[in-house]
Amino acid sequence: MKRFRFSLRTVSRHGFLAITTAFVVAPFIWMVSLSLKPPEEIFQGSFSLLPQSWHATQNYSRAMTASPLPRFMLNGVLICTIILALQILVCAPIAYALAKLKFPGRHVLFTLVLVSLLIPSQVLALPLFILAYQLGLLNTYAALVFPFIVSPFGIFLFRQFFNTIPDDIVHAARLDGMSELTIVWRIMLPMAIPALIAFSVFSVVGHWNDLFWPLIAVRSQELMPPPLGLMAFRNEDTGIDYGPLMAGSTIVVAPLVIVFVFAQRWFIEGLTSGGLK
Repeated sequence: MKRFRFSLRTVSRHGFLAITTAFVVAPFIWMVSLSLKPPEEIFQGSFSLLPQSWHATQNYSRAMTASPLPRFMLNGVLICTIILALQILVCAPIAYALAKLKFPGRHVLFTLVLVSLLIPSQVLALPLFILAYQLGLLNTYAALVFPFIVSPFGIFLFRQFFNTIPDDIVHAARLDGMSELTIVWRIMLPMAIPALIAFSVFSVVGHWNDLFWPLIAVRSQELMPPPLGLMAFRNEDTGIDYGPLMAGSTIVVAPLVIVFVFAQRWFIEGLTSGGLK
């Protein structure tokens, strides 16, 4: 009886996960399906996952030529790389200070970090826009980067991971004459590789898909990241060209899927494990 109950719970759990996974994956499958179809099949009343006549070459070639999609992709890579590098450069020392250093107000500062996690980024859009205007940063790469240099989530994640690393390791490094910053970069961060990879995935996915802030901060097509660049397929006179739009969306999403597939083991470990086995 116990074995039967255990099997029933296992089947129910996996069934629930399969259903929720289907809801999550279905839009992406439908996006790829539409990217392979001609316009007349996209708007037909009957449902078919595979196209009757393949239109993939036309859709994907138009997605690459109708707008400078390779330029948008390059902008996305550049912006996400700069943001991630600056976030690690700023967040790791702050997280180390909150985790391993004793100073007045440490718990208050960590509370402020937790509170900042509850504030939607859109709330700060207006003051950030005014600040960028006053600094003359609008319509530049700097405008797409500077609001995200400090990541409260990055501070929180690194701080929680650093807390699991024994203090004896830090004390031994200090006895060897290492400075606090040297300890961060040569001791703490290498031990926090799973957390680093997990944060990198969150950061890259979040800023690669960001549309709200780039829509405000830049106007030049040469600076547009991928989500903003895909809006080039929207035409108020002729309507939206859905085939190339879905093809472009598939091209934009593909790098994120590939990165997650290769990094999923470290991603899960970074969210669930500690600093030492």
